[in-house]
Amino acid sequence: MTVPTTGLLRVAIVEDQPLFRSMLEHTLSGTTGLQVVAAVGTVTEAARVLRPGSVDCVILDIDLPDGNGIALGVTLRRRTPTLGILLLSAHDAMDLLLDLPADVAAGWGYLSKTSSTSEEVLVNAVRAAAVGETVLDPALLARMTPRAGSDVARLTDRQYEVLRLLAAGLSNAGIGDRLGITEKSVQNHVNGMYATLGIDADPQRNPRVSAALKLLEETGPAT
Repeated sequence: MTVPTTGLLRVAIVEDQPLFRSMLEHTLSGTTGLQVVAAVGTVTEAARVLRPGSVDCVILDIDLPDGNGIALGVTLRRRTPTLGILLLSAHDAMDLLLDLPADVAAGWGYLSKTSSTSEEVLVNAVRAAAVGETVLDPALLARMTPRAGSDVARLTDRQYEVLRLLAAGLSNAGIGDRLGITEKSVQNHVNGMYATLGIDADPQRNPRVSAALKLLEETGPAT
């Protein structure tokens, strides 16, 4: 997936709570490079205004008054295969991403309304979804630990730290800044992580998406 060459990433918001929808619209409209082209509150309204090719990323509340945001996302993605989708929920339901149909599984992100999500995290998640990456809520990831015997449990502490930051939507440069290491060191950790997780270099699959989903699949709440 690629962001259009117009220079503006077009975003739509489907959120039934008027105040939260207004806050999202205000935040994103004030962000350089983003343009909010629609902000609606129901599946019916979204189906009416979101024409194929009209947006690059859509933010979807999972629980809508007349339907389900995930089902809407699947429908919209099949109409526009390059569409990025960012799910919002008041519940911890990240594992729903593991049940997406294979033909639409890339380019979905998940943020919790109840976590300490910042404007930076929100904007990064929108941008990442628009280019086909999978971004998971960093606050929720911080509460997860690898399952015993899993591939993720075999990662070094540094590789696991890099994986969580990658899954939260940070670039290699961003991960380096966060950890105080060079971008080259980050890439070395990423390569080692991919090898341990069995993620190949198939050009048809985004390895960062595969790594994020592997993290989601092989971790659980800390006890």
